[in-house]
Amino acid sequence: MEDQDKFKSGIRSIYRLLSTLMVLFVITALGIIYLINDPTLSYFKEVETTEYVQLEAEDDFDKIENGIHVRTGFKDAEGLMTVVNNCTNCHSAQLVIQNRMNEERWIATIRWMQETQNLWDLGKNEEIIVNYLVTNYPPKKKGRREILSNIDWYELKE
Repeated sequence: MEDQDKFKSGIRSIYRLLSTLMVLFVITALGIIYLINDPTLSYFKEVETTEYVQLEAEDDFDKIENGIHVRTGFKDAEGLMTVVNNCTNCHSAQLVIQNRMNEERWIATIRWMQETQNLWDLGKNEEIIVNYLVTNYPPKKKGRREILSNIDWYELKE
């Protein structure tokens, strides 16, 4: 009978050992699955609070102050929103403002953008855009100073 009790006791200890190993295996497996899904272990890190900036109302988005469209810097004139909607999708309004051209050059620039930069067909908007740009951003009359002429040059003496 004593041998039988020792045998049962041995089986119980083996059973406890196997049960403990099984629990450790399950915990390890769950940990590995968690790491696969979230390798940063974000559960144990502090939660960062994100401040959300409330977007301005639509009225402020297209606000005009002192004749200037605040968001882009374009002059307020007929065709402004057509220019904003077609030109500022791809580049800054400042790029348009600094490139002052006549009608032919604006059209040539639009064709270049259509051929090389994947600009879409502007359709009827092209005339509105070109008129706005020619009216508000024509070539500047004043550029670099003129070449000097009628100068009495003299030689420097050493």
